[in-house]
Amino acid sequence: MARKLAAGNWKMNGTRGALQELSALAQAHPDPSVDILICPPATLIHPAAALMADASVQIGGQDCHAQVSGAHTGDISAQMLADAGATSVILGHSERREDHGESSDAVNAKIRAVHAAGLVAIVCVGESLAQRESASTLEIIGGQLAASLPDACTAANTVIAYEPIWAIGTGRIPTTDQIDEVHDFIRADMIRRFGAEEGGAIPLLYGGSVKPDNAAEIFATDNVDGALVGGASLKAADFSPIIKALEQST
Repeated sequence: MARKLAAGNWKMNGTRGALQELSALAQAHPDPSVDILICPPATLIHPAAALMADASVQIGGQDCHAQVSGAHTGDISAQMLADAGATSVILGHSERREDHGESSDAVNAKIRAVHAAGLVAIVCVGESLAQRESASTLEIIGGQLAASLPDACTAANTVIAYEPIWAIGTGRIPTTDQIDEVHDFIRADMIRRFGAEEGGAIPLLYGGSVKPDNAAEIFATDNVDGALVGGASLKAADFSPIIKALEQST
């Protein structure tokens, strides 16, 4: 069975004062029955990891470069993230694919770098509104998975996050039937490619305007093993009810 994970993506939000939200989150969930992960800006990874060293909240990165080192001004390698205390890295987020022109091949190279650094890759896939309306969602998701995931993916080093682009930050939520269709498709694809044991245990997260008032319904959907949460993860008071809803779904 896939492990449950509540992951928060702070995106380009947060300075050192925001670390108090991590303390509040850890205090609210001292012994959680699910994994909790927060991915703050790179500037906060080291102090966040130090603050959470003996707590229940893990710290991750939001992206990395595919190379170990070199002349890549402004970039951060997976090894650097690991050294700073990260345990996971979000890769292939639609905001990277759309705003930075990242291809699935580029995502594939980054995943291999993350695995080599001993970190978990949280790989995002998702369709645009136009692709959804043209009934090509599963074709798009299947293509992204095929090109993005290297053969070395396992349930221990990879998480898949389905994030419909049209639902991210918009307040628009797919129906539970739509989420169920995509997650069932991804699960079947993981089993076909990586086998029943590994493919059946790779965690599948849903992301896209997940909030306290809709989390329980989303987590009741088959093959939804947690969430990758954006804005609602910035405050412990907003993220904590989502974590509790995930715990109650187990």
